[in-house]
Amino acid sequence: MKGEMGATAPESLRVISRRLSVTEPATIDPMPRPLHAVIHTQALKANLARVRLAAGDARVWAVVKANAYGHGVARVFEGLRAADGFAVLDLAEAQILRGLDWRGPILLMEGVFEQRDLELCSRLDLWHVVHTEAQIDMLSRHKSQVPQRVFLKMNSGMNRLGFAPERFRSAWVRLNALPQVDEITLMTHFAHADDAVGVGEQLQVFHHTSHDLPGERSLANSAAVLRHGADAAVLGDWVRPGIALYGSAPDHPLHSAAHWGLLPAMSLRSCLIGLQDLKAGDEVGYGGLFKAPHAMRIGVVACGYADGYPRHAPSGTPVLVGGVRCATVGRVSMDMLCVDLTPLPQAQLGTEVTLWGQASTEEVLCIDEVAAAAGTVGYELMCALAPRVPVSSN
Repeated sequence: MKGEMGATAPESLRVISRRLSVTEPATIDPMPRPLHAVIHTQALKANLARVRLAAGDARVWAVVKANAYGHGVARVFEGLRAADGFAVLDLAEAQILRGLDWRGPILLMEGVFEQRDLELCSRLDLWHVVHTEAQIDMLSRHKSQVPQRVFLKMNSGMNRLGFAPERFRSAWVRLNALPQVDEITLMTHFAHADDAVGVGEQLQVFHHTSHDLPGERSLANSAAVLRHGADAAVLGDWVRPGIALYGSAPDHPLHSAAHWGLLPAMSLRSCLIGLQDLKAGDEVGYGGLFKAPHAMRIGVVACGYADGYPRHAPSGTPVLVGGVRCATVGRVSMDMLCVDLTPLPQAQLGTEVTLWGQASTEEVLCIDEVAAAAGTVGYELMCALAPRVPVSSN
C-alpha cells in the first residue's frame, strides 16, 4: 500500500483535495451578515454637554478606558474632543489619542506598572495616578528633565486602589520632595455614589485627611456628578464621568438614562433572517426552555453570544423589531436568538431588529434594560461587543 493519498484515495477525494489546495480569485462579493453596531457621535456630544452642565465649574475628564467602554477610542474621539482631558487605563490608549493629534491632558487612571512606563509618560506628556509606594519608588529613580503631573489617590472606603488615610499624608510628603514631580492632585473614588448610602462618609474621610494639603481635587464619577453635583465639594476641580458619556444611567434601575437626559451612544442592530409559525406546546431553542403557550409566530435574529449578546438573557428580554417593542424567547445561541412577533405580526424577513440603542425609526431601547433582564449592567454589554461585529460611526 502506498503512503500518499493520491495513489489510493477515490478520484472524488483527489478532486476535492485539488480544489482545496488552489486559491482562486473571488468572483462574487460576499454579502455581509446583517448584524452591526453604530456609534452615534452626536449622542456623545450631547451626553458630554449634559455632564458638563451638572459639573458646574469643574473640568471634565472623558473616561475612555476599556477601549472607550467597547465603543472604540478612535470612534468616540470626535464626539468627546470638547472634554478638558481624556482618562485612560493603559499606554496604548494614550498613544491612540496622541496619534489623533490630541494635545490636551491624558490621565493614566491606574498609573504606571513598571519603571519603563515612566519614559513613555515623559515622551507623551501623560499625567498619572500614584496609589502605591512602589510607584513613588519608580518616580524617585526616573531620569527626566521635565517633572510630571501626578494624581495621588486615597482609599477613602472603596478598598481597591489608594493609600489608606493614615498613610496618605506621608505619601504626599514623599512625592512633594521629588524633583521628578510637578503638581500633585488629590483624588479618591466613591463606592456608593449610585445608591442610597451616598458619598457623605467617604467625602468626610477625604476632606478630614487632606483639607490642608495644596493641590486640585478629583473625586466624582458619573453617579456622583449627576446625583450629588449640587455639592461643590463632591465636584472638586476635575470630574471623571465614564458610563454617562455613553448613554447609560449610572444608577439604573433607580433612574433611567432618559431621566438624566442621556442618549445611547451605541446601537446594536440586525434583522430577521427566519420566521417560524408555532403551535401551542412547540419548543424553541436548545433545551426547549420556551414552550409556546398558544399558536404564535417567532422571528430568528442574526445575533448571538459570539457577538457579545448575553447568553444568559432569559425569555422576555426586550428587543425592538421594526421599532416595535418585542421580547426574546428561548435560549440565546452562538449566532442567533429568537423573538416573539406577536406585537408585530406583519414582520417579515429583513425587518430591522434593534438589540439595544436607537432603531432606524428613532425608538430607543436603553442598554440598561437589556442588561438588567440578563442580570448584569450596561457596562458589561458595551465592553463585550465581539470583534467580529462590524462597527461604524455616524
